[in-house]
Amino acid sequence: MAVRTRAFPAPLSLPRHVAVTMDGNGRWAAARGLPRATGHARGAEAARATVRAATELGIEILTLYSFSSENWRRSVEEVNDLLGLLRYYLGRELDDMHRNGVRLRMIGERDRLPADLCQRIVHAEALTAANDAILVQVAFSYGGRGEIVRAARGLVEDGAAGRLLPGDIDEAAFAARLDTAGIPDPDLMIRTGGEMRISNFLLWQAAYAEFVFTDRLWPDFSKSDLEEALAEFSRRERRYGARAA
Repeated sequence: MAVRTRAFPAPLSLPRHVAVTMDGNGRWAAARGLPRATGHARGAEAARATVRAATELGIEILTLYSFSSENWRRSVEEVNDLLGLLRYYLGRELDDMHRNGVRLRMIGERDRLPADLCQRIVHAEALTAANDAILVQVAFSYGGRGEIVRAARGLVEDGAAGRLLPGDIDEAAFAARLDTAGIPDPDLMIRTGGEMRISNFLLWQAAYAEFVFTDRLWPDFSKSDLEEALAEFSRRERRYGARAA
């Protein structure tokens, strides 16, 4: 994947791939006596601002956890609000993202989405496929366990059809079946909202990611918060299981 890189102020070491769990929309709205839908709308604005900030700071890949497979259990009204927000941004904001060089990719269970939304996603991915300012992956109707199950099922099906031998299965073969196939694993995982858990997000891919947790509710997340997380990342020593020198 060709990307344009930007200088980042020394001595920070910039992660190539940042993944964000965007948590706190509902609590942000509740604290202000506003409907949850308003919190989600403000969260979508924060996501747009974060894409812009990440592009300016030189991040190559940004993955945003926007709707989990478990979120389907929420009320029909709230689910429809979230689907409506995705429709809106794939419509009204797509041209702007395209002009700014954003390559858009959706990961998750598309077969659970309405047909018209799937068509919008396919169009958005095709339109932005050649862009190289930043790759933005939106995890929508996504769950890490389900992703792993789908990858395992694909390997089993190929084995049963004689297209794959047991000895052919290794980590690379498995990773090639994941939704993120061809994309480097995240270097940095950020979670907003004060919670300290993974919540079924990029379970395989996060094996050696650094984690930064912040109390900031997602609608209030800003470029300065992203910069703070990057600064914290730069202070970490990534050893991948090796002993310290």
